[in-house]
Amino acid sequence: MKRHLSLWAALAALVLALPAAAAEAFTSGPGWLEFPAGQGPGAGKHVVLLAGDEEYRSEESMPMLARILSERHGFKCTVLFSHDDGVINPKNGASLGKPQALGSADALVLGLRFRKWNEDALKEFDGALNRGVPIVATRTSTHAFSDIPKQSPYAWYNWNNQGGFGRKVLGETWVSHWGKHKGEATRTAVEAGAEKLAILNGVGQIFGDTDVYEAYPPADATVLLRGLVLKGMNPEDPLSERAKKRATDKQEQGVNSPAMAVAWTREVPNAGGTKNRVLTTTMASASDLKDESLRRLLVNGVFWGLGLEVPAKADVTPVVEWKPGKYSFDLFQPGLRAEGFAGVLPPQVVAPPPAKKK
Repeated sequence: MKRHLSLWAALAALVLALPAAAAEAFTSGPGWLEFPAGQGPGAGKHVVLLAGDEEYRSEESMPMLARILSERHGFKCTVLFSHDDGVINPKNGASLGKPQALGSADALVLGLRFRKWNEDALKEFDGALNRGVPIVATRTSTHAFSDIPKQSPYAWYNWNNQGGFGRKVLGETWVSHWGKHKGEATRTAVEAGAEKLAILNGVGQIFGDTDVYEAYPPADATVLLRGLVLKGMNPEDPLSERAKKRATDKQEQGVNSPAMAVAWTREVPNAGGTKNRVLTTTMASASDLKDESLRRLLVNGVFWGLGLEVPAKADVTPVVEWKPGKYSFDLFQPGLRAEGFAGVLPPQVVAPPPAKKK
């Protein structure tokens, strides 16, 4: 009898272990991480997430979002990083792991800033764009590219080339920090008339500890959310009453009068004769994505972009404990390869205390 009980106990332990083992299924290589398709409405679709910014920890947030899309909604997801011989380095703006994965992308999620990829990587990205793949773009992706040589056919991507990819495709380029950087956080308000749009299904008020960017989406954009500038860095802080001059015309206005757009959609014609559905948000640092509604907005954006029915309230619970690092330059996790971002992250990197004045 004891032997039979021991056998059943062993079998039960094996069965209980299976979901966890399945949840850890992924493949990886130098600068890339891939989660297989599962069951769900995203089955048969390949989402490629591009991590490449020095400040807002997209190397942490893109794998987290990839696991949600894969394991909760069925998408095959590939994350491509900036790296040095396989060691993730967000500061290497010329690097992109496994760019050929873009050739089979059905949708893109961007966490980019000032990238200067080589011609092969840019060709793959441009090919995806001209196939009409939908794009979900976050934070500094408005200024995703810089220093691409003038003679390159992709020089128009540069953020300072009449706004580049950001303004021409996403709807805005880099303008300014409208709120005080690291001093005034953001709380969202839904744009009048956008309340019933499917892309906002299950999206409530969002709090982010990043500041509002100055942004002026074009007339063809549908504004979803405005970013209210707060007086401090806490969700309950009152609204800032500061005034500031706009970069566009140097006229002064209250920072919340009106509030800047922080999320909008567009449908943009491309050189391939198709259109790209685009969701852009100037929020979504890794730390912002502690907010469930912001994670849901990005996941909804993938569904909306692909023409799939947007869930009434998409499950956006992180698959592993979500402990994002604080946004800042030079505080990325040192020495990790792509597989190091698939599970629970190591303790956050902490800035050294300022040196005492002698």
